[in-house]
Amino acid sequence: MNLPALRSHNAALVLDLLRTAGEDGISRLELAERTGLTPQAVSKITARLRAEGLAREAGRRASTGGKPRTVLRLVPSAAYAVGVHLDRDELTVVLVDLAGVRVARRRTSLDLGAGVDVVLDAIGTEVEALRSATAVATETATATAAVKRAATATETESGIEAGDEAPAPAPAPALLGAGVAMPGPLDHLTGTPGRVTGHPHWEGVPLRDELVRRLGLPVELDKDTNATALGLALHAPVPDSFAYLHLGTGLGCGLVLDGALHRGARTGAGEFGHQTVQLDGPLCGCGGRGCLEALCLAAVARGDIPEAARILGTGAANLVRLLDIDRVVLGGRVVLAAPEEFARGTREVLAGLGLAAGVAVTPYAVAEGAAQLILAPTFGK
Repeated sequence: MNLPALRSHNAALVLDLLRTAGEDGISRLELAERTGLTPQAVSKITARLRAEGLAREAGRRASTGGKPRTVLRLVPSAAYAVGVHLDRDELTVVLVDLAGVRVARRRTSLDLGAGVDVVLDAIGTEVEALRSATAVATETATATAAVKRAATATETESGIEAGDEAPAPAPAPALLGAGVAMPGPLDHLTGTPGRVTGHPHWEGVPLRDELVRRLGLPVELDKDTNATALGLALHAPVPDSFAYLHLGTGLGCGLVLDGALHRGARTGAGEFGHQTVQLDGPLCGCGGRGCLEALCLAAVARGDIPEAARILGTGAANLVRLLDIDRVVLGGRVVLAAPEEFARGTREVLAGLGLAAGVAVTPYAVAEGAAQLILAPTFGK
């Protein structure tokens, strides 16, 4: 048995429950019940998480007959991740805390076709700018911790309960890495883009490795749709199966099956926009004809949003029939410019075919999902 890996897995289980508990917090007994770990194991794990500054005690719950339970909470400011959305015409970079809350954002126009070095330089510049925000967050967290320690010391002098420990100084917040999301296709395992529609020069570029060298941080690369779907899955109240359809400068899909992101063996799953729906249709940038993306974007370009929504709904119906998913989530700048029209059009197509999947629109940002490429493994996701 790989004991270090097992310990890491168990700590991730505990951290994930702390994350989902939010401000309400969770007791050690509840952690033991939900993870199946022994109370002793949970005590050791939570002691280590507290020492690392990832968790803290946050008071006691009112007694229901036994000893009041001490509540533990995640410390969101203990660590941060950078999320990068590299779109065809825009670069967005965010800083996200451990709880997945955005604390800073930078956005700039950028042509994906401007050249590899130009794009890499722009990413480096924006990430460095956000690193200064991390430094500010560190100073704020340190000052706040000092105030709390002083308060605890005063409390101790006036008679704190025997056995309680004053919290140790929290470690400085860590910058865990950068998650990068861009249009597909790409290989998530090797960190290299494929033949991005309209930008074939990106094929085979070692983007992840080059960014690791330039940024000096761990980097993960994935499709924009996968990153967003991962973020949405982490925020879902219960694990389910859904498709995230992103309509912006292109049309793509992120798939979550039984609560887990489905990439496929070669990260090829979810190339939704390039399914053929009209055999003799217009030529698409991918080389095919009658692709869903080409037809949908053409309708958007001529201002026919109802037709674009109908086309999107037709593609969604194909997914629902093929995968038996619970819901369809729509997003992307084009959808968000007319959310009611796209939601209504998609629902009408599904209802007309007798398909019961729900339809919703989300404003969840791709860049924030990209940060989850770094954060999710911390929680065993």
